[in-house]
Amino acid sequence: MANASSAATRRLKLLVLSSTYPRWRGDHEPGFVHELSRRLARDFDVIVICPHAPGAASRELLDGVDVRRYRYAPAALETLVQNGGIVNNLARSRWKWLLVPGFLIAQAVATWRCLRRDRPHAVHGHWLIPQGLLLAMLSLLMPRMPPFLLTSHGADLFSLRGFLADRARHWVTGRASAITVVGAAMQQQLLRTGVDPAKVSVQPMGVDLQERFTPADVPRSPDELLFVGRLVEKKGLRHLLDALPLVRSWRPSVFLTIVGFGPEESQLRLQVERLGLQAHVHFVGAVAQDELPMLYRRAAVFVAPFVEARSGDQEGLGLVVLEAAACACPVVMSSLPSNPTLLSAFPEFQATPPGDPQALADAIRRQLERPVLPPRAALMQFDWQARALSYASLINEIVDQRGS
Repeated sequence: MANASSAATRRLKLLVLSSTYPRWRGDHEPGFVHELSRRLARDFDVIVICPHAPGAASRELLDGVDVRRYRYAPAALETLVQNGGIVNNLARSRWKWLLVPGFLIAQAVATWRCLRRDRPHAVHGHWLIPQGLLLAMLSLLMPRMPPFLLTSHGADLFSLRGFLADRARHWVTGRASAITVVGAAMQQQLLRTGVDPAKVSVQPMGVDLQERFTPADVPRSPDELLFVGRLVEKKGLRHLLDALPLVRSWRPSVFLTIVGFGPEESQLRLQVERLGLQAHVHFVGAVAQDELPMLYRRAAVFVAPFVEARSGDQEGLGLVVLEAAACACPVVMSSLPSNPTLLSAFPEFQATPPGDPQALADAIRRQLERPVLPPRAALMQFDWQARALSYASLINEIVDQRGS
């Protein structure tokens, strides 16, 4: 994985800072930061600093990654991050703003201590705000601050709007050594705020196409639609529920399996009752990552009805779409401006206008009648091995630049 640079000839120490991280092995919370970190641990000594949560260890070695979780409130109140993410949790429960100062202070203290004691050669901060903002501030206080890479995943670009947010991002990215975004539209969004184009590159997160998400010779249901994701506004599940009666008017045997959890679950269940779909919609809840391939291999069509939330938040990439396609499940997804990366790479995905139940139903019908899949070779550009190699090269590059 290492390149020919001088930084790659020795084993470097990498600090990863993230507000989202699995609480334990097999956790159903989003795990892409850990998936990247554990692959980088093959070539770097990786330390992850992330928030604590009830039931999680304060420190553990997880797949070769030294995970350190900071406490920011009494255990029962450490609920700012999980079950929907910070942005959704703050929007839904205003009282959780009271947790923000403790969260930011605890993260700053834990990061400061690691920088002083462990002396990492580089830092990888996930999300421009708050992690990137913290690193930019620390770079003013620490003369020997290591170079840092920042990765935006979407919410920090699309949800936080206005003059102050733009100025904060501009200042933060100006202090960073390099910035990555997970989709091409995000790059354009960031460049509009005046960020140096030379610093920004598109570097998607990945999918395990080698072992976990693979096709299998198992019976596939002719009638099962599948949704996987957090039950939050930007996932667009309510539009899929509105489309389901239209699909069933053509094929009455069609049913929908919903995998995930989140703050909109109660509203979605009420919508199912209002539409009279109780017998045809199954809420499975959260499942471990290891259980997802079986669901993708079983379903007739995977549906990702992404929309722009009222806050402006949008899906940055949509890894679940790649997971489904990797398991040979046909895909229908919304054509949001934020996700042209997948739609341009895979014309086989049935693209529909966001928030349009009739168009969604028509696309589902086409995939049910004549399913189309992208060639597996095309998916390999998103394999974790390739993505980790790219990130490792970038980290080595910013270390070399600092040393030159």
